[in-house]
Amino acid sequence: MSNRWVLSEYDITSPYEQPAPFLKAAKQHGLSVTHTRLFGGRRDGVELLTVQNGDFSFTTIPTRGMSIHQAKHGDTRIGWDSPVEGPVHPQFVPLSDPSGLGWLDGMDELIVRCGLESNGAPEFDAETGRLKYGLHGRIANQPTEDVVVEVSPDGEMCIRGEVRETRFLCYNVAMKTEIRTKAGENGFRIRDRIINRAAQESTAQMLYHINMGAPILGEGASVVCPVTQLCPRDARAVEDVDTWSIYKGPTAGYAEQVYFMQLAADDNGDTCALLKNAKGDQGVSVHFNVKQLPYLVIWKNTAAEADGYVTGLEPSTNFPNPRSFEEKNGRVLKIAPGASYEIDLGLQFHPDAASVESMESKIAGLTEGKDATVHSTPQSDWCN
Repeated sequence: MSNRWVLSEYDITSPYEQPAPFLKAAKQHGLSVTHTRLFGGRRDGVELLTVQNGDFSFTTIPTRGMSIHQAKHGDTRIGWDSPVEGPVHPQFVPLSDPSGLGWLDGMDELIVRCGLESNGAPEFDAETGRLKYGLHGRIANQPTEDVVVEVSPDGEMCIRGEVRETRFLCYNVAMKTEIRTKAGENGFRIRDRIINRAAQESTAQMLYHINMGAPILGEGASVVCPVTQLCPRDARAVEDVDTWSIYKGPTAGYAEQVYFMQLAADDNGDTCALLKNAKGDQGVSVHFNVKQLPYLVIWKNTAAEADGYVTGLEPSTNFPNPRSFEEKNGRVLKIAPGASYEIDLGLQFHPDAASVESMESKIAGLTEGKDATVHSTPQSDWCN
């Protein structure tokens, strides 16, 4: 195919050379992609693909499970400043750290997937105390295989690849992913297909940790979503449940607050959530389907800038509790041998007040005539 660039087929002596027909097809639609490899420190060996689509650009990391490292529209950054200062190569992320928190050593991205075997809090064996499942799983620290970039005749660029989470005699699941953006689009769309490669039924979980900081996040910023049911995760979240949707400015010593919720959707199951700045003239919306991702988690971590001033909008198949708790409450996917589970996710930037207002109107339409239940305390079947 003339509009195809297979990264695994490049000559090692010229790894960044793109086929001329592919370059021509991309340029025709005002698209481009740059392949780079980082050197030195904890970034050493990390490969990046940066897509430029007019004023909008984004960077994905094949080395880290095809996460989205950051995006940008003009001078506006869409992402956050993590004290980790990545992207960090997975070889420097100690997933087996006895604390269960080793995953945090690499947390730096705009969008990072949590899963596949588990996606929540660390869990330990009750008898031995040994770690069973580390925080947020392994998929974000697995390399992407068979990466291909294509440009369609109508001007849509697609990055494809497969990420495998396997352990002999234990687990054998893969994720085929596509990241798409069309010429002139201020955003991108992701389609992930979780495939059970084993000869027996397998289980999976998935959560999309979508992290945003300044300049969109700031004092007075807010999240807008069509809530039907919401509860605070714990006593700390209870403290501000009445103002769960409003953000503080950077606050030294701030302890995270987390809210679990379900959202209203249209007849097809499509829904969205919006983070907008205090002025309401810029925002980022997240789009997903409640038949695939039935829950949304809002993570508020408005700590000092040096400690990682950030919020997370996190669509998920379940709540990020220990895996055994979620399994007990029926929130673990069961996938038959050779079968798959498909997920669609989109992120769009809103550059002006009119675009933000339009998205707010769409969200308001989803909840018209529907009452929201906001619990003042954690619910026993939602919160561990």
